Amino acid sequence: MLLFDSLLIVSSALLAVLLDRLWGEFKGIRHPVVLMGDWIGFYERHFYRAHFMAGLGLLVSLLALCVAVSVAVVSAFNVLPGLVNALLTGVLASTLLAHRMLYDSVCALLHSAHKQQTIALLVSRDTQALSDSECFKAGIETYAENLSDGYLAPLFWFLLAGLPGLVIYKAVNTLDSMVGYRTARYEAFGKASAKLDDLLNWLPARFTAVLIRLLSGTLMFWDFYHTGRQHDSPNAGLPISAMALHCQCQLGGDTVYFGTLKPKAHFGDPNDPKQITKHHLQTALSLRNKVDAVVVLGLGMSVVWMGWRVVFG
Repeated sequence: MLLFDSLLIVSSALLAVLLDRLWGEFKGIRHPVVLMGDWIGFYERHFYRAHFMAGLGLLVSLLALCVAVSVAVVSAFNVLPGLVNALLTGVLASTLLAHRMLYDSVCALLHSAHKQQTIALLVSRDTQALSDSECFKAGIETYAENLSDGYLAPLFWFLLAGLPGLVIYKAVNTLDSMVGYRTARYEAFGKASAKLDDLLNWLPARFTAVLIRLLSGTLMFWDFYHTGRQHDSPNAGLPISAMALHCQCQLGGDTVYFGTLKPKAHFGDPNDPKQITKHHLQTALSLRNKVDAVVVLGLGMSVVWMGWRVVFG
């Protein structure tokens, strides 16, 4: 039974990846992450205090809602035939993977006549005064970081803990993106969410960075760590550093957030150029097919092996 349950999860994961690749976001439905954001906004409007315990209450309340809903859905799906269960679970899981949306959003920079407005939809930094080079840099950093946060990390937690694991991860990641800032308003309120997000992303971020380096064709796959660890986040700098090495450019550097200049380290080889061009962004985005191929191949082989074991013992 345990092997059969694992087969259902891996099959659902494979379907979710394929659906995200082919169709991306489903139109005409209220996205689960939007619903999570609605609860976060409601809680903040009514219960905000610049205190750790108030933020912890937000985290616990959202996770309780997500666990209750996801467990109820799993229980309902479990009474269905296995194939139907896997299909419905895969469709639902696909809404919480975001590789297609991430790729399309960053790719839009290549063709946009107003790059500052385009990149403003993807990042929290101030974008009005950014040069084209700085917009391309922000796009590469966004693609690298969210390759983990928006794709490989949720897929990891789905494989590890099923639909509840995926939903919990997305809830924490959404909390971090909305209240996990080190500002006067959110320093204490968002601390619990930010710390849990760091914990959940620790392994996926490192796997993503290693994967980027291996797909770059190097066996020195740990070379990203030297500069990546200089990021304020224990995770975000690692895939960014790996992507800088892949694109042969320097990323990072001082950045303006909410009107304040924040000193940041540079990531990548210090001998590579800091001037980022369209070619560097294209090089980053060219990893999409390779990453998807590795994921689909790995999941597909697992489905075949598990299916063989279930049928033939």
